[in-house]
Amino acid sequence: MGSNGGTPEFLTDALKFGINLGLQRMEKLDELLGNPQDKFRCIHIAGTNGKGSTAAYTASILAASGLKVGIYTSPFLERFSERMRIIDGKEGLDRLLEDETEGEIGEEILAELSDKVKAASEEMTEEGMEHPTEFELVTAICYLWFAMENVDVAVLETGLGGRLDSTNVIKNPVCTVITAIGMDHTDRLGSTIGEIAGEKAGIFKEGTPSVVCAPEQMLLSPSAQAEVRRVMEEKAQEVHSTITYAVGEDDSVSFTKDAGMHFAYKGEEYTTRLLGRHQVRNAAAAIEACRIAGVSSEAIRYGIEHTVWKGRCECLSFNPVVVLDGGHNSQCAESLASVLREMMGGSLYGKGMRVVIGVMKDKDPDKMLEVLKEGGVVMDEVFTVNVNNPRSMSDAELANIVNYVYNGKVKAVPSGDAKQAVVAAYQKSLQDKKPLLITGSLYLLGEIRGAIRAEIR
Repeated sequence: MGSNGGTPEFLTDALKFGINLGLQRMEKLDELLGNPQDKFRCIHIAGTNGKGSTAAYTASILAASGLKVGIYTSPFLERFSERMRIIDGKEGLDRLLEDETEGEIGEEILAELSDKVKAASEEMTEEGMEHPTEFELVTAICYLWFAMENVDVAVLETGLGGRLDSTNVIKNPVCTVITAIGMDHTDRLGSTIGEIAGEKAGIFKEGTPSVVCAPEQMLLSPSAQAEVRRVMEEKAQEVHSTITYAVGEDDSVSFTKDAGMHFAYKGEEYTTRLLGRHQVRNAAAAIEACRIAGVSSEAIRYGIEHTVWKGRCECLSFNPVVVLDGGHNSQCAESLASVLREMMGGSLYGKGMRVVIGVMKDKDPDKMLEVLKEGGVVMDEVFTVNVNNPRSMSDAELANIVNYVYNGKVKAVPSGDAKQAVVAAYQKSLQDKKPLLITGSLYLLGEIRGAIRAEIR
């Protein structure tokens, strides 16, 4: 096993093949492995924002109904094995609440399946084909594992886009789901919202029902929303798919004192541990998908209440308040600002937060910070950090951006090592009770989450 969160070495080596969209390599790899993806039912999820949360809700609901459920998501935060998990019925879901490693693929089986996939990939290159990408290899391992474990249904999240994504080799999903869409990965998916929507809708299958987050609830201009709806309906008609639009009822939301949230959807009341009005839209999409799958209202309610999804508006402590959020674009920043506003209410919100932030240099921290500022997030003290990733923006450059966006009114300090900065910031908040926000890249959260949890305990 490698040192990168337990990633097998040959997968780490395969990162050099980069992102290379297309299905030909994946189809050949699966064929050599006996097409394991054809041996289980699945629900297939694409979108820009909310894919992971929607997948988590969907898998939890299906498990609550007594099914043995596989879930495949990316990226991982702390351990490679987080990317694929099996939740075995309601008991498995309950165990997951007690132990966040429950159901993750074990080291031995991961090594065994990695060897099989490695042998198949070598056979491909010997035949003159391109080497599969890291994501393709991981996806193949996942398919093998789910088939071997005879899961009743798998919840599969696309890696990038949809139409040419490695997960799109599946043939007959129970249904397909499209979450909120935004302008992301424009270098690969298209320069307009219509082109991006078309790539996401590429997961629609002949005669298979589809669930789509209502475009009117996406954080887009009215004209962009209309374009997304037009593209979705056009793509659905091409493959004779019926669309159910998931419309979250924002006016039904209320926050609980124990870091939870109540909401209503189509006459039913629900409670969730995931925070933010955007999570109502994600839950609504999962509810619709699971209704298509024939799940009872009781199991849906239980699954929603017992869904966990770390690193997204995750509240680790109340004294002091510690919030982790791995939002990677301006839509995520808008959702985060909304959660902070509502979660903290009048007692804390607006009083100024201590912030630890680290981002990738290919993202747009200027825009993210502008959105947080406009959303009312007051920053008193900011620790900018280097993330342990070759794509990390330097702490000094990020500090300059913070100072620029906040007009020099915020004390932004380049703080180097992320773990050391987080521990120092938490110790200060422990003394003065100032709320602590740790945000930016999911890579940052993966690096520091264990350290901050150890401090809180």
